[in-house]
Amino acid sequence: MWRARHDQFGWTSHSSQLHESRLLRIGPPLFHFGMLFVVLGHVVGLLIPRSWTDAIGVSDHTYHLIAVTTGAVAGAAAAIGIGLLVHRRLTVPAVRRATLRSDRLMYASLLGAIVLGLLATVLNSTGTTNGYDYREGTSPWFRSLFTLAPDYALMAGAPLAFKLHVLFGFTFFALVPYSRLVHVFSAPVKYLFRPYAVCRGRDPHEAPAQRRGWERTR
Repeated sequence: MWRARHDQFGWTSHSSQLHESRLLRIGPPLFHFGMLFVVLGHVVGLLIPRSWTDAIGVSDHTYHLIAVTTGAVAGAAAAIGIGLLVHRRLTVPAVRRATLRSDRLMYASLLGAIVLGLLATVLNSTGTTNGYDYREGTSPWFRSLFTLAPDYALMAGAPLAFKLHVLFGFTFFALVPYSRLVHVFSAPVKYLFRPYAVCRGRDPHEAPAQRRGWERTR
């Protein structure tokens, strides 16, 4: 709220397209579309209880098959996208000079959360988590946060990959208000109602304008 009132110039994604645009045509679409489906997958996996999916006839096998397939594809797309953006930050001198300290911390936490999430998905799908079911542990614990009475015992038996994924994820969320990611709270509603931008071209038959300069004084 403070930044929205006093830091309008800083309330932006700090676009660096002028410095380099080739990688920007690939990285951001992969990252944003991947993250969109990652968020939707987390909403379904964490906020919707198992009893609800059982009530509509979705078996555990079908649920896990859909979750693993879509989660792996979306996570891989987001990881590749953020990897390209980090590579661009490190290899393009102008972009590297425009990188803030908050950007480095944000990229590290985000990349760590994505990689650990993929690792947890792979371990859970291959059965190497000793039968751990996040729908019985992590999901109820996450829902208990909203009641302000977190049942931390539910996370005691979670594999290390799940715990680190949560830690990196919460670190990432904590950085949002203090980094360029604050722009996710901006909805471009006014853009839908703004007047059209009028662009006028020069008449090819019109004489070119005289070069402007200092006028001779008398």
